[in-house]
Amino acid sequence: MNNRNLLAGMTVAVLIAPSAAYADSFTMWARADDSTFMTKIVDAFNAGHADKVELQIVPTGELVQKYAVAAAGGSAPDALSLDLIYTPSFAAAGQLEDITDLAKSLPYFDALSKAHLSVGTYKDKIYGVPFSADASVLIWNKDLFAKAGLDPDKGPTNWAEIRADAEKVKTLGSDIYGFYFSGNCGGCNIFTFTPLIWASGGDIFADNGAKSTLNSPAVKDAVAFYQGMVKDGLVPEGAKTDPGANFFAAFATGKIGISPSGSFAIGALNSQYPNLHYGVTFLPGKDGNKSSFAGGDNFVVTKGTKKIELIKQFLDFAYSLPGQTLLAKNGSLPVRADIAKEALAGLDERYLIPAEAMNVGRTPYSVVFNDLINSPNGPWNTTLNNVFFSTPDAIDQGLADGQDAMQTIIDQAAQ
Repeated sequence: MNNRNLLAGMTVAVLIAPSAAYADSFTMWARADDSTFMTKIVDAFNAGHADKVELQIVPTGELVQKYAVAAAGGSAPDALSLDLIYTPSFAAAGQLEDITDLAKSLPYFDALSKAHLSVGTYKDKIYGVPFSADASVLIWNKDLFAKAGLDPDKGPTNWAEIRADAEKVKTLGSDIYGFYFSGNCGGCNIFTFTPLIWASGGDIFADNGAKSTLNSPAVKDAVAFYQGMVKDGLVPEGAKTDPGANFFAAFATGKIGISPSGSFAIGALNSQYPNLHYGVTFLPGKDGNKSSFAGGDNFVVTKGTKKIELIKQFLDFAYSLPGQTLLAKNGSLPVRADIAKEALAGLDERYLIPAEAMNVGRTPYSVVFNDLINSPNGPWNTTLNNVFFSTPDAIDQGLADGQDAMQTIIDQAAQ
């Protein structure tokens, strides 16, 4: 899961070909959302190695289906930078190479993002290793906080503080709102709402995605928290129908006090809205713990490739300090915790918050993630949109129905 696609997307495929003279090469695909850092890391590797990488950038919305078709037809690339949430699905389909030995041979294996590895593992074998990262965080408008009499340098650390700060910001005017979220965006809310549940001791899945726990106390509490802010006018009405178009844009207007977002927003706000003063903090639990959705890509290898040794060369470069630094400078958080601070040195210090959040970050595990979560008409998005914008007495039944719908899809996939 990576939310850079909420800002912009490319619509054409780009092929970065290696030099005409080279010892060997392997082919790799990546989604357009990752084109900036992917092209740079491949260019840097190719410039310093006799062997090369042939990179093809594929439109983000087409990559999963394109790879599925290519893998089934025997024309898939040797490797793929894949939205990490899809790793279990392709592993279960038998289309990925078991890279357990390669992964565990890396001397820094224990420092790699645990969340990425959790969804990169299927039936105790590793099919995907971390490549790029994007962590969900909470951002606040420092100018609005100051005008509302709040400490502009202190972000909220629990739900009660979010609510209290949002109430004070709302008093600044009819066109100013305390809080914003995209209410009709399943991907946005798995990225930013689920961490509130995790940090409060709950979850939406159990048993490695085999069981839905949507109708559970921690989820109910989190829904009631959002629903209460909606009911009391702290959230603009447009949030209900927002499919993600304003996930970033609403806060960028300067009229939103607090919003859950992602590490990608730091670079976007700095470059596009340099006069917007904002802070970054962790997504909190009800009583102050913290969590994050660890998004980004896993690096996966197509089953049957003969290029494992060359692929390992590339991974060693990408995981090195120069590689991690290059990725960090071009839009990806480091995926090696042991050198994250070094890789981020010289960049906006606010990146240190999502980098730390990666250490407590999680990624939901499901072989049917798209049908459950990302689909606009799936049970996750439909259920949340209904309960966020309804009444307190509708929460229990709404979540019970949503859990049943999710479990039906899970069970059908298991047959």
